[in-house]
Amino acid sequence: MKFLHSMIRVKNIDKSLKFYQDFIGLKLIEKKSLEDCDLYFLGEDENSCQIELTYNYETPENGYANGNAFGHFAFGVNDMNIATKKVKEMGYEYLWEPFELELKDENGNSSKKLIAFIKDPDGNEIELIQE
Repeated sequence: MKFLHSMIRVKNIDKSLKFYQDFIGLKLIEKKSLEDCDLYFLGEDENSCQIELTYNYETPENGYANGNAFGHFAFGVNDMNIATKKVKEMGYEYLWEPFELELKDENGNSSKKLIAFIKDPDGNEIELIQE
């Protein structure tokens, strides 16, 4: 099997497309229209794992409640300083400012990663990891 996509419902498709395309850097791979909604598939390319943004025509006025089972999407960034500059330029705010996280493998070897968290327009958490 191959993991194809994960779907989230969005309240404002324009704000969500701006976030995922202009901030994260994903490309719109495909758009499908159904009777009650539009589906937007975004990814790095046609063969990559994708995020499906579902915009229902009858969206609840306050949007959707984020459940407690979903955690976050994670995206790699080359340089956290550049990502931070982009966060500020685009008017977003960090949920958790960049910080260093020490990870240990099964052999006790440790490595450090620089990570940060931001929320998309619908309140879904996005983790940024400096690769």
